[in-house]
Amino acid sequence: MNLLRDPTSAAATFKPESNSDPRILHAQALKSPRIDRSIYNNLITLYSKNNLLDFSLRLFNQIPSPKIVSWTSLISAYSNCPLSLNFFLSMLRHPILPNQRTLASLFKTCVSLPRCLFFGLSLHALSFKLSLNAQPFSGSALINFYSKYRLPVYARKVFDEMPERDEVCYAAVIVGLVQNSKPLESLSLFAVMKSCNVGSTMHSVSGALRAVADLAALEQCRMIHGHAVVTGFDKNVIVGCALVDGYGKAGFVSDARKVFDENIEVLNIVGWNALMAGYAQQGDKNSVVELFRLMENGGFVPDEYSYLAVLSGFYNAGLVGEAEMWLKRMKVESGIEPWLEHYTCLIGALGRAGRLEDAERIAMTMPVKPDAAVWRSLLSSCAHHGAADMALRMARRLLELDPNDDSAYAIAANVLSVAGRWIEVAEMRKLMKYRRVKKEAGKSWIEIKGNVHVFWAGDRKHERTEEIYAKLAELMKEIEKLGYKPVWDEMLHEVGEREKREALWYHSEKLALAYGIVSGAAPPGKPLRIVKNLRICKDCHEAFKYISRLLEREIIVRDVNRYHKFLNGSCSCGDTW
Repeated sequence: MNLLRDPTSAAATFKPESNSDPRILHAQALKSPRIDRSIYNNLITLYSKNNLLDFSLRLFNQIPSPKIVSWTSLISAYSNCPLSLNFFLSMLRHPILPNQRTLASLFKTCVSLPRCLFFGLSLHALSFKLSLNAQPFSGSALINFYSKYRLPVYARKVFDEMPERDEVCYAAVIVGLVQNSKPLESLSLFAVMKSCNVGSTMHSVSGALRAVADLAALEQCRMIHGHAVVTGFDKNVIVGCALVDGYGKAGFVSDARKVFDENIEVLNIVGWNALMAGYAQQGDKNSVVELFRLMENGGFVPDEYSYLAVLSGFYNAGLVGEAEMWLKRMKVESGIEPWLEHYTCLIGALGRAGRLEDAERIAMTMPVKPDAAVWRSLLSSCAHHGAADMALRMARRLLELDPNDDSAYAIAANVLSVAGRWIEVAEMRKLMKYRRVKKEAGKSWIEIKGNVHVFWAGDRKHERTEEIYAKLAELMKEIEKLGYKPVWDEMLHEVGEREKREALWYHSEKLALAYGIVSGAAPPGKPLRIVKNLRICKDCHEAFKYISRLLEREIIVRDVNRYHKFLNGSCSCGDTW
């Protein structure tokens, strides 16, 4: 088919299909009695999309006195390699100044290449001089640049300085904030975008859903799901996978499965992995394995994340033999070299089972270098099994990697105090004080009618503080009558009994629970749902078991490790986490 039948409108009729061979189209264009620059520019782009970069450059060199559009086409074609920056410098020497699309391509290059931060900063300065920093194309690319370099404050500043923000700009900053562990800000901006009647994109919706997953905010997930249905994005593969992940991490795996089943024809392996991870987080290893086999039967090839979901399921279920078998299968049958995270699951399962020496042996001999998470997992296992000597050894290894890891001091001090080794406890506390290490502040949040309420330990900023503290005091007194006894933290050794009691009473998860009760967070018969940024402490874990028995209702806590479901005085984790 001749795409240039009308030589008087060659540029207008040159609309190549994505699967067209650019060399055929190029030959047809050359036969035309009239060919202009726009056709050359389109061919440069088309050659790059077909991985024929040499043809793009050869064609560019045939253009007499190329203008900014041709230069931009060439720079965009090479956006994933350093030559893009070289072409840009050559363009400036001609001299030709960039437009916003040129800068957008260059910022993309700075993201894709290592050690390009300072070049990107220079481009930002140039965009200021040319008044292009607030334009939609360059502005959204600049937001993405700062987000990928872990500078979310600068990304937000660029966004705030833009006089006109379209849906792409909003999507860039929503995704950037959640990528930099700012889910609350991301969700807030998504709400602002909707209130300003700015349209959504699949990226803004999936970014908001990722924020929901980080917060385990069920009601927000449902609201964004409704928005996705209204806008038609619910059938998009990226949004569909994000919905499965959002419901799964909120603890509603049944809802995640419903979304998965409705979109199974369009979901890719990311969606399968997200659902398996949701089951694994609940310790439902049977569902994980069943889904893994269904995925294989459906023609999908399992990847590293697929096996990580399976191993996480066995770790949370405390099954060592299965974890060992699946790690071996991963290497032998699938030919996938395990990551550190896969070995960490096996080490954690061995530790939970009391096979501490085996766990340490694997940590010392595995082909990847152990990180802080490995030693922290082993340290927690030692504390659970009362292995004081090994706990001290694990704490020292952890502190070699991170001298400011507060958990190493606290866990080691606690296990040593149980063993009555008070001299070593004092040394641990003295070392912590000498290094000026403070315990990381715990924060917890609870979702009430779509709003996320955040609490810190000892928090008194909430508008209903008096009610919260009164309810908490009432709960603590009532569970003491049922047999609850405080589990003291050895790092509180120097303070008096009253101060210890108050320090334990006012942990963030207890405050969130009390607020959930006074605010009517869930109707009778429905569980109270709390999320914590750290590992739930032993005292809160013990208190929540008694409170679930007192209130005769389920309490669900998602901490940094797993889900805990408290009901009738017991927890689904079996007191090992």
